[in-house]
Amino acid sequence: MKIAALADIHGNIDALEAVLADLERHRPDTIVNLGDSLSSPLAAGETADRLLPMSLPTVRGNHDRCLVDRPESEMGDWEAPAFRQLSAAHLQWIRDMPSALVVEGEVYLCHATPQKDDVMWTEELLPSGHFALKEQAEIEALAEGISYPLILCGHSHIARSVLLSGDRILVNPGSVGCPGFTYHIPVDHKLETAHPFACYAIIEKTNAGWQPTFHQVRYDTSRMAALARNAGYEDWARVIATGRVE
Repeated sequence: MKIAALADIHGNIDALEAVLADLERHRPDTIVNLGDSLSSPLAAGETADRLLPMSLPTVRGNHDRCLVDRPESEMGDWEAPAFRQLSAAHLQWIRDMPSALVVEGEVYLCHATPQKDDVMWTEELLPSGHFALKEQAEIEALAEGISYPLILCGHSHIARSVLLSGDRILVNPGSVGCPGFTYHIPVDHKLETAHPFACYAIIEKTNAGWQPTFHQVRYDTSRMAALARNAGYEDWARVIATGRVE
């Protein structure tokens, strides 16, 4: 069995199309979407129109939730430009998403952690504004009660796998469409992948257990960067084009 894991598309339809094209050579049995599909100043409507007919097993991310749990006037600068592109059908699709899902009887999906959709599972933010790998015990504690051998999450935009007790493996495929970001809560911080590639993972069930392989796909970022720049989001234009933030 071969699972393709996508996460954190963030309205970057060109990155999504690049990943879907690359997947044709791998022929996965199942493609799953780990959430945060639309929020950005990019192409939320186009991305939703592409994803809905695919009917992928999809979990709701924190940025998905923020598109449907508050009025537009209270949305942040990731959600507000996306919300204005979305139809009633797109928004209902988000409302119907579960926060967690099990596919193929042994693969657990969530966006961030089983408990919260906005807390990184494997990274912690230091007071300096830098990220570090959490201690194994803390990562294990967040997986308590989840016995499935393969656990998939997103949210951090960092591709990573962590072997857990009980021969379980936790895999984050990285971000399809957003290779970095900055934020100011609880402290000023930034995350950069230092590349503009579209990321995803293939996880294959082998005799030795689930085996992840991480993929980075080059694509033409110019249209998405131009959309962001024309909308007044120079920070998005920079990170889409370079994988770096200011």
